[in-house]
Amino acid sequence: MIRERAYPVDPWHVREIRLDMDVLAQSESVFALSNGHIGLRGNLDEGEPHGLPGTYLNSFYELRPLPYAEAGYGFPESGQTIVNVTNGKLIRLLVDDEPLDVRYGELLSHERILDMRAGTLHREVHWRSPAGREVKVRSTRVVSFTQRSVAAINYEVEAIDAPLRLIVQSELVANETLPAQSRDPRVAAVLESPLQAEEELTTDDGGLLLHRTKVSGLRVAAAMDHEVYGPDRTTIESEGYEDWVRTTIGCVLQPGEKLRVVKYLAYGWSSRRSLPALRDQVGAALAAARLDGWDGLCREQRTYLDEFWDASDVRVEGDPEVQQAVRFGLFHVLQAGARAERRPISAKGLTGPGYDGHAFWDTEMFVLPVLTYTQPNAVRDALHWRHATLDSARERAQTLNLKGAAFPWRTIEGPESSGYWPAGTAGFHIAADIADALRRYVLVTGDDQLEREIGLELLVETARLWRSLGHHDRHGKFHIDGVTGPDEYTAVKNDNVYTNLMAQRNLFAAAEAVNRYRDEALRLGVTDEEAAGWRDAANDMHLPYDDDVDVHQQVEGFTRLQEWDFMHTPAEKYPLLLHYPYFDLYRKQVVKQADLVLAMHWRGDAFTPEQKLRNFLYYERRTVRDSSLSACTQAVLAAEVGHPELAHSYLREAALMDLHDLNENTRDGVHMASLAGAWIALVAGFGGLRDHDGTLSFAPRLSSGLNRLEFSLLWRGRRLRVDVRQHQTTYALRHADPDDVIELRHHGETIRVTCDEPVTVPVPSAHPAGPAPEHPPGRSPLLRLPERER
Repeated sequence: MIRERAYPVDPWHVREIRLDMDVLAQSESVFALSNGHIGLRGNLDEGEPHGLPGTYLNSFYELRPLPYAEAGYGFPESGQTIVNVTNGKLIRLLVDDEPLDVRYGELLSHERILDMRAGTLHREVHWRSPAGREVKVRSTRVVSFTQRSVAAINYEVEAIDAPLRLIVQSELVANETLPAQSRDPRVAAVLESPLQAEEELTTDDGGLLLHRTKVSGLRVAAAMDHEVYGPDRTTIESEGYEDWVRTTIGCVLQPGEKLRVVKYLAYGWSSRRSLPALRDQVGAALAAARLDGWDGLCREQRTYLDEFWDASDVRVEGDPEVQQAVRFGLFHVLQAGARAERRPISAKGLTGPGYDGHAFWDTEMFVLPVLTYTQPNAVRDALHWRHATLDSARERAQTLNLKGAAFPWRTIEGPESSGYWPAGTAGFHIAADIADALRRYVLVTGDDQLEREIGLELLVETARLWRSLGHHDRHGKFHIDGVTGPDEYTAVKNDNVYTNLMAQRNLFAAAEAVNRYRDEALRLGVTDEEAAGWRDAANDMHLPYDDDVDVHQQVEGFTRLQEWDFMHTPAEKYPLLLHYPYFDLYRKQVVKQADLVLAMHWRGDAFTPEQKLRNFLYYERRTVRDSSLSACTQAVLAAEVGHPELAHSYLREAALMDLHDLNENTRDGVHMASLAGAWIALVAGFGGLRDHDGTLSFAPRLSSGLNRLEFSLLWRGRRLRVDVRQHQTTYALRHADPDDVIELRHHGETIRVTCDEPVTVPVPSAHPAGPAPEHPPGRSPLLRLPERER
């Protein structure tokens, strides 16, 4: 675990002021740079020491068999694993024949800075070699948001106290050796030498490698080029082999002199394009990068991020750690989706190999809501990706003897890649999650064209799934049996409330869309009778309720299950999935992550305030948060039902998940959903944002430790700024036309906001919330509140 405040609190930077070898892999994830297409882990320039090397291209994967002790009909036969592609980050330095290696000699100072406004990773090293020679190295790394295929490194070496002979070896290396896999099922499979060489090319100042995966047949090209600024008689030469190309730069520096190398990198991959076409693609990308030059790339990066932060920034007063963390989260969410361009946004983005690089339902229910209100173009692309996988989802439904589309629990390209069917195949709620992401995107943006072109088909095929998966009983109630909801500790059960409520909204949305687009619906074969069947199923949806306990049951019969023995579960036995059989978890009242509570967030219109409070208290006592997805949702509901201090604690857990490595697995990549969850906890929790009935609604109320919360939303192309204080909230339109107006609700009261002047309204006093919620022993929120709140 990264110790408390390993990174000094800074509103716009994540700064590492000393190199801690014990958490090197974790810091590599934190300092990863990406643009949604290229991902570079924050490995040291010289490559060693490292925790986990990693260079990734979105959706570049290899196939591998899924082993089963006993196979069954419908089990997926192969899985997809993201590939560590050609590493272009490597820049080795030899100082009078001594390799710069921080494990040897004397590391006089070492600092790395992730600059979230500039979009760069900066490193400064002051090193004394075993022979007593001193150098200072400054490097800055960028993965371009504006030039999708380009990354670059500015590398500068300075001689300090004596003349030095320097050799810089800048490399492209394929098929790096990776560390062995752990027993944690959330960690990626290790692929041994997955790339097969096709072409190698060298020039005086760079080179290129082309490879192909052995099974999936995907082709990847990586190229590098250099600009060198050094003293007279600086030499440059290149050499290449199947799996590596190296450009060597040599010179002699006098004290105070510098050698500067700008390394341009270009990446491309394809399943269809020929080798010459891919070679030319990366060559053109390098030419474009050199045309703009290092300064131009950095200028474009800053301009891009200035526009993003102007539209998306969240300001927090009262908790500086959360201020830093929410910006860190937004930055990584942007990196994951900005230039994904009809490719998935995976659970780890492109920061590490965790979960084999797969996308889950996390994308639709945690990441896309944030991007919908801040960077909607990225959501449009993500929905196009889901639509592109529709044929695979239809095939999966047919295999399962269902109609419509059964989207995969985890995937890269579209086919199901989960070998554990109770959590994978049975997790059908992902269909409704996709439908809800589509519904929200269209609501917020007004993009009727996308709804007509791809949205209708997604809604129709998911509605068909629910109608065939569920059934009416003899009393006329509609049930969805044998499914797994968000809580993977309660698997293959009947009538999961979250699944049923999200399916209900899915069915209604499909029926309404069919009415709007009659001609397109006819082409999809939808009849009036079929649409009426969707409405009937939605109207008759069963929601299990225990009248004795007076709470909703997470699934039918949940409240009669045996209680988990929390008192005799030691802290070292968490997460439970690594220490107890699923059989034991499935038949007890123990909740891995918010499930019924998640339903109360996204389908809060289906519950009364009294039900929400009773449900929240009941499930708090049974939720162990063995998933990073849980804390942000518990924050949202804690704030809504009147426990803002608890909400603040959960906010901190979600926001600081990776900066503190709270789950001790940040080494495999950052937790994209939890990082997005920091925004959700602030904006939906303390800001009270809801959009249940198509109207923008807020119910802001801060904890005692937050003095101010300010955030921006995009709504129908207009930018709304919300400024929440302890006793009042101000709504204002920014960069709007004079006639623009937004109608919204504030604590149930309708107000109209125009660009003429902000609207300031009071925050009503909170009702007494009653006794504090109880938690399972040892499973209270993982981080203390700021000192003054305790």
